[in-house]
Amino acid sequence: MSADCRQPHLLLIGGAPASGKSRLARALQARYRAAGCSKDEIKETLFEVLGSGDAAWSRRLSDASFALLFQWAAPLLQAHALLLLEGNFRHGEHEAALRSLLERSGASAAQVLCVAQPATRAARLAARAADPGRHRGHRDRHTKVGSGPGAAFLDLPGLRLSFDSEAQWDGEYAALCAQLEGWHPLGEV
Repeated sequence: MSADCRQPHLLLIGGAPASGKSRLARALQARYRAAGCSKDEIKETLFEVLGSGDAAWSRRLSDASFALLFQWAAPLLQAHALLLLEGNFRHGEHEAALRSLLERSGASAAQVLCVAQPATRAARLAARAADPGRHRGHRDRHTKVGSGPGAAFLDLPGLRLSFDSEAQWDGEYAALCAQLEGWHPLGEV
């Protein structure tokens, strides 16, 4: 099935905290020269300007970060054949904004849900908390490992793929790219 590469394509990389979203998003952006935006990149800028605080403040900044991410997605979709958005998208909360974006832009959507076992995610969160380069506003030390935000696909039309970030990475990545290339002629970007 060959997709029209002139039609905008929106690729959502989701998953719970520490499930491997950021690493996968960076790899896909580089491979396909895709425009991309991450909720955490926006949130870190907000931390720098507005400061970090308790869990409620962090959630407010997350909400603001997602609002900005969805706002910027429309013009980015107009300018690029492929737009990649990465974040711990919340099932039941973010679908309306994304459905509206898809309708306005005429974009085709695909979701990749990153998954990892709770013990792996807990170890990754502990490593992040100890990393001096990680922004302290993220509250990694206080993040509970459970299903939580981002642990499910959004209720949106389009391709749904899972990415096991604990599997042999190169093989899992190659298999994912092969599936994505059936959705969008990514090699032609």
